[in-house]
Amino acid sequence: MKPMLALAVLSLLGACSILPKGEELTVYQLPVTGAAPARGVEVDWALQINKPLASPLLDSTRIAVLPDGDRISAYQGVRWDDRGTLLLRDRLIDAFRADGRVGAVSSDDSRLATDLVLAGDLRAFQGEYRAGRVEVHILLEARLVQSGSRRMLASQRFEVREAAGGSAPAQVVTAFGLAADRLAAQVLDWTLAQGAGRPELSVRD
Repeated sequence: MKPMLALAVLSLLGACSILPKGEELTVYQLPVTGAAPARGVEVDWALQINKPLASPLLDSTRIAVLPDGDRISAYQGVRWDDRGTLLLRDRLIDAFRADGRVGAVSSDDSRLATDLVLAGDLRAFQGEYRAGRVEVHILLEARLVQSGSRRMLASQRFEVREAAGGSAPAQVVTAFGLAADRLAAQVLDWTLAQGAGRPELSVRD
């Protein structure tokens, strides 16, 4: 009986070792359109850009989509190379650094001393089906905070929509890149305008 029992157990273990293959993933970066550096007056204050707060689906590597009404899902077989909140934060940092007017720009990961903090809530970072077409929707409720006092100086809602060239994930990802660049340009101009209206912050030629 013992040899037969041992043989049965080994056979069972062998059957259990046959596992289904894992999901094959295509990983995408957030595309860059390559905005040219701006020419203007350089400010004399430092800015920290924080990762925005978001729901678990947006604060993940999944590429969110609303295929029908308010039902939210995610594209199968594709992922971002980082969480959506970090992708947007890093795109904002890249935009400020490429622009050049704010000479000192850092992220909340560095924990450096700065004059202002740009934070916010990411309410939308997804593809949406509208009349049979896919449209990328990004909505950021931004806040500009004074670092020392933690006092909120200003807030603004930024919302952009960008039509994708098709419904394929690669085409939707391209639209994400264009939408993120448009939103970053708006946030940059708004931040500089808010800083210019603060007497405690100065500029240099």
